[in-house]
Amino acid sequence: MGRITVSITPQHADSTECTHRVKPSGRPRDPESGCTNRTQYQVACSEHGDVGDPHHVKALAEPAAAAHREEHRAALIPR
Repeated sequence: MGRITVSITPQHADSTECTHRVKPSGRPRDPESGCTNRTQYQVACSEHGDVGDPHHVKALAEPAAAAHREEHRAALIPR
């Protein structure tokens, strides 16, 4: 079994990944970058794909990612 990773990906409103540098407001630092603003964060698992619905605040996505990681750890513990 390979390593399972759980990550939080910033996204634009159309669910494409946002790799642009942004201000704390989510607006792009470079107006010429073509960024349409960072509006959501998606939790993704390397085994299960997207986990749940996107979160509009990263602080809400972090507990969801931690909970999913914990589900994987619990599955590894023999009963």
